[in-house]
Amino acid sequence: MSANVKSAAEKPAGFRISKIPFWAQILGGLVLGVLLGWLARSQDVSWLVTTLDKVGGIFVQLLKLAVAPLVFFAILVSITNLRKVNNAARLAAQTLVWFMITSLIAVGIGLTIGLLTNPGAGTGLTPKDGAAPDNTGSWIDFLTGIVPTDVITPFTELNVLQIVFMAAVAGIAVLKIGETAKPILDLSESVLALLQKALWWVIRLSPIGTVGLIGYAIATYGWDLIGKYATFTADIYIGCALVMFGVYPLLLATVAKVNPVQFFKGAWPAIQLAFVSRSSVGTMPVTQKVTERLGVPKEYTSFAVPFGATTKMDGCAAIYPAIAAIFVAQIFDVQLGIKEYLLIAFVSVVGSAATAGLTGATVMLTLTLSTLGLPMEGVGLLLAIDPILDMVRTATNVAGQALVPVIVSARENILDRTAYDTATSFDINDVEDAASAESEVTVEDEDERKVAVPA
Repeated sequence: MSANVKSAAEKPAGFRISKIPFWAQILGGLVLGVLLGWLARSQDVSWLVTTLDKVGGIFVQLLKLAVAPLVFFAILVSITNLRKVNNAARLAAQTLVWFMITSLIAVGIGLTIGLLTNPGAGTGLTPKDGAAPDNTGSWIDFLTGIVPTDVITPFTELNVLQIVFMAAVAGIAVLKIGETAKPILDLSESVLALLQKALWWVIRLSPIGTVGLIGYAIATYGWDLIGKYATFTADIYIGCALVMFGVYPLLLATVAKVNPVQFFKGAWPAIQLAFVSRSSVGTMPVTQKVTERLGVPKEYTSFAVPFGATTKMDGCAAIYPAIAAIFVAQIFDVQLGIKEYLLIAFVSVVGSAATAGLTGATVMLTLTLSTLGLPMEGVGLLLAIDPILDMVRTATNVAGQALVPVIVSARENILDRTAYDTATSFDINDVEDAASAESEVTVEDEDERKVAVPA
């Protein structure tokens, strides 16, 4: 290497204050948000409530800003990357099957918890407390809404399901065209890299966003609301905990035959980010990074994670609608039978794509209630408590999105078990710094090769 070229490791670090770990920043944001929310509510500080609302809203809006193009280019590139993997069709089919299996287990746990605890009893809520949502989901809307009427509206209205459809069609077309479409593929890969880089910057704002989101929820609803929904809230958290720390480790140990503790060591950065951001799609770059570090081949990861971020929702589309349906039925004094419980399971397994990876699961809940014939006003009963529930639901979603690629890779003998056994948690800041350093070294190596060529 020439004397004037240094690797990133050789460059003087200079004086710098040691960084606060990202997990500590998140924890600090949670604590500060609770304190500010309590202060704003107890002292009736209206400007603080408005500020918290704006801070949290801007953070969510930044995440949503990247969702539409990120999903499109991630799905397109991921489909084309499957050509680099042997038995691509088998891997895709196995991924879909395990998505369905884990969703079925999750909805079963949700139904069991709901039937054992009767979350709607003793709340003091009545049908008059509910209000029908502005937008509801139905099977007709779900089936006919997959195909867009034009190519612009899905992006402006953030219809993720239609964006996934267009991206899948475009990706398959690129594969069929072959070499002629290589410029399109190169451009798509460049745009995807650009979007992921921008999203990393948004992710680093998560501690600030957490302050606003948590603070506004506390300031607006207070602790009294949690008391009314105590059983329902506990049911959701217990159900998600059972799936994450019970079902998932069991599947890892018995099906994938790997150490479950090691999975959580590697996947923790994505799980914690999902908890505070409440967005599976917003967490997608981190989910993909942790899945790769757990030994899943990059080509398969780039397909499975984007696909899972838009369709794999054990928290939002399985546990939550199962318990919520029982809750609403009890408030409205509607008796549910075996047929209704089977319908809940069917909707959870088949209709989870309607959740689309964004914050909240209102679409999935309205789809479930409409299928069962329950009043839509039941959705209004749950909207107030939704932000508190959405944190653990999204964390469960993302854990499942990382789990399935590990299981499929292990079953297909393509999992790098050495990488899995040595995977550790990492700091969000360190990952981006390492990527920047790697890029810088690559450029310098390229410059060196150019100088070394004899005249």
